[in-house]
Amino acid sequence: MKFTLDANPRVNLIRSYSDSEVRVGERRLNGSCIVTADMIIEAWAQGGVDDLAEPSLQALFALQPELVLLGTGARQQFPAAAIRGAFATRRISLEVMDVGAACRTFNILVQEERRVAAALLLGAGRSQRPAEGTGGESFNQPIIRS
Repeated sequence: MKFTLDANPRVNLIRSYSDSEVRVGERRLNGSCIVTADMIIEAWAQGGVDDLAEPSLQALFALQPELVLLGTGARQQFPAAAIRGAFATRRISLEVMDVGAACRTFNILVQEERRVAAALLLGAGRSQRPAEGTGGESFNQPIIRS
C-alpha cells in the first residue's frame, strides 16, 4: 500500500532553500522572511539570531501562530533568553533549528493545517550573495520533488 500526501494548492510550500535564499512556490526570497500558509513577509529581520530584538518580533506575533519555527542559518543557534521569554509570555511555541530543518518541518505542519510560521534568518553573517553561475551558490536543496 502506498501512502502519499496530496499537497494543498492553496498553501505556501517551501520548495527549496540555501543559506541565503528560499523558494516558496515559484517565488524566490533572498533575505530573512516569515512564511505562513497564506502569507509571506519579506525583509523581516536584519542580521542573525544575536541581532533579534523584541520589536522585530511584532510582525510575527501579530500573525498569532501556535508555533514558530526559527531557522537560524546553516546551524542551530538559540536566541537570547529575553527573546525566548517573549514567545513564552504570549504562549507561542518556539522551535529553533537550522534553516533546512525549519523549511522541511514547516511543509509538514502546514499540510496538517497547523497555525505555523517559519521565521527564516537567511544570509546572516555573509557579506554578499554569490552571483548566479559563478559556482559559489549552494542554492536549492530541493524539498518537493516534481
